[in-house]
Amino acid sequence: MIAYRCEFRRYRRPFQRPLCTHHGSWTAREGILVRLTRDSGEVSFGEIAPIPWFGTETLEEAWSLCQALGPTVSPGAIAAIPETHPACQFGLESALLGLRSPLGKRPCCHLLPTGPAALSAWQAPVTAGVRTLKVKVGMAEPQDEIVWLQTLARQLPEGVKLRLDANGGLSLEQAQQWLAMGDRLPNLEFLEQPLAPGQLDLMLALAAQFRTPLALDESVATLAQLRDCHDRGWRGIVVIKPAIAGFPSQVRQFCQQHALDVVVSSALETVVGQQAGLALAAEIGTPGRAVGYGIDHWFANASETPWFFRPPFEDLWRHLPPS
Repeated sequence: MIAYRCEFRRYRRPFQRPLCTHHGSWTAREGILVRLTRDSGEVSFGEIAPIPWFGTETLEEAWSLCQALGPTVSPGAIAAIPETHPACQFGLESALLGLRSPLGKRPCCHLLPTGPAALSAWQAPVTAGVRTLKVKVGMAEPQDEIVWLQTLARQLPEGVKLRLDANGGLSLEQAQQWLAMGDRLPNLEFLEQPLAPGQLDLMLALAAQFRTPLALDESVATLAQLRDCHDRGWRGIVVIKPAIAGFPSQVRQFCQQHALDVVVSSALETVVGQQAGLALAAEIGTPGRAVGYGIDHWFANASETPWFFRPPFEDLWRHLPPS
């Protein structure tokens, strides 16, 4: 039976400033790096980066599963990881498959700060060539946010698209306000997850009522959730975060089988998970939709941290203490 030497190391990656969403204020990204070694000496890496408020396992639950696997792991043991641990499914299978994709080769969506700060923060990325921007909404009074976003939309040069992400934090009335505004903005690509995941029927009704496209995110965080929403009739845009979706092979098969309109997005993982996610994006991402990996600027700069290291990943691995 094939077995690989398996090692795990935990990391904690602080944000330069808290990332505020409807789910709360996020100050640091924590996760687990996976290192598999074959009998030949060949090494490959994966990353386990749970987001429990999206419906994944917790970091401690992921760590417990890793410890239970022991010092060696077989492909069969990886295939047996349950759906309750989608981040572990992704991290172990991507390491097993050795998924790699060159970074910086696809148009990326750049995540702006929330509120009035976005009115000046867009200029540097757009000057650098970014053509898709994203702003989190739902953190202030809708009438105030709508004024800021209308101003931002008017400022943007022609050809620059805007995505709005509510993280499921709007009421039905607020979602209708945002969509009515969106119908008047030619550069709004879509409104992402306006209502909570349990309100799919209302989002289906909103999608039929307004011209502004809707995208599901929290509703389709895992492959099981994606299947459920598709079975219930969703045919619009889906935002897939590979790092928390489950086995990459199964996500690929489902998206290709059903020809889904897919935006592939970061779960704020390290470069290890980014490469595996971008490898999947090359196969399932909808042409013309920027991938959501423009997030490195939210972390400490390269002079202060090793997180911007590029392959080989051994430098990053050695920087982490054995657990």
